[in-house]
Amino acid sequence: MSRGGRRTARADRSAGGLTFSARELRDLAVAWVALGVAFAVFLNRGVLRAILAGSAPPEAALLALALALSTAGLGFLLHELAHKVVAVRFGQVAAFRAEYGLLFLTVVSAFAGFLFAAPGAVVHRGRITDRENGLVALAGPVTNLLLVALFLPLAVAGPGLLGTVGTQGLFINLLLAGFNMIPFGPLDGRKVLAWSLPVYLLVAVPSIGLAAFVFFL
Repeated sequence: MSRGGRRTARADRSAGGLTFSARELRDLAVAWVALGVAFAVFLNRGVLRAILAGSAPPEAALLALALALSTAGLGFLLHELAHKVVAVRFGQVAAFRAEYGLLFLTVVSAFAGFLFAAPGAVVHRGRITDRENGLVALAGPVTNLLLVALFLPLAVAGPGLLGTVGTQGLFINLLLAGFNMIPFGPLDGRKVLAWSLPVYLLVAVPSIGLAAFVFFL
């Protein structure tokens, strides 16, 4: 997600022309880990029960976390960084800000058996047109769709670790793209729709349709 904002922090790290404050790097790291833990718990409840029952080794939890960090965590990080890259391209001051209270609820909800994923958003400010704001919002879901294309060959590779990574990456990034294209509240779809109905339909119809398909499959 991306949203306008007023507060910025002094940038003290840079990469590829982008600048990152110490606070932003911390927020990204905390959100990445929290989402990894939440998705690892939510997607592997049977594994966790087996560990607690003594029928599975504790290392299984570490594997589940590693898978979640490299699929859900990666999808989240690149989604938010895409928002920032495009916002900066349009002359915005942009930074990711984690919502720590919502991150706590994200982890707690996973243990409760459902997932409420709200890690935070890229806050940007400056003069911007509806088209530019729409493109900033669109960058996140499109990035997840590109990740779907990268995970797809692994998913069809068959059983094994690579197949598991591919299947989980495919599932999660389709959900991230589809969910964020819903035209409601602070989600990206609302900003894209406010800019262009044809562009919104071009991206939202396959994104939401595929997300619904894999979720109810």
